[in-house]
Amino acid sequence: MDLIKEERRKTKNIKIRLLVENAQLSCRKFFKEDYQYCDKEAIEELGLDSELIDQLVEDYVIQIIKSGDYFREYLSELTKEEADLIELNFTPFRELAHKNLGVARNLRIKDSEKILATLMKSDDLAKLDECLSLLESCVIKLKPMSAYAALELIKIKSKLN
Repeated sequence: MDLIKEERRKTKNIKIRLLVENAQLSCRKFFKEDYQYCDKEAIEELGLDSELIDQLVEDYVIQIIKSGDYFREYLSELTKEEADLIELNFTPFRELAHKNLGVARNLRIKDSEKILATLMKSDDLAKLDECLSLLESCVIKLKPMSAYAALELIKIKSKLN
């Protein structure tokens, strides 16, 4: 029994490591630097302790991973509207981006702020799709274990539906 648990743990660690490596590569390509989040600014400006900031960042990571499905659904609707030559309605997409941008700004997560600001402004559907993938990479890099757990939960839920 312990051997099975050990193998599962090793497999999980390999998956997380690959997830992080891919996320780091994506982020470096876009930002041309290796951004590392530091909670010091959020702690000082918000007057919260490190543990609470850490929990809020973890919640943010899970929120972004879960929001990915909604973003992609809205993007799919926009693509369909574009194909049908209908005026594009970016409102639901931008409202979701705005909500997440507020959290990123409060927590001083600079890379997410930049991407979400682009999601708020751009009308280029291909660029929006690229930014969504990049946003996911940024949060994976931020809290790999939380991101992995959220992604795995989404996979399980999608198999049940």
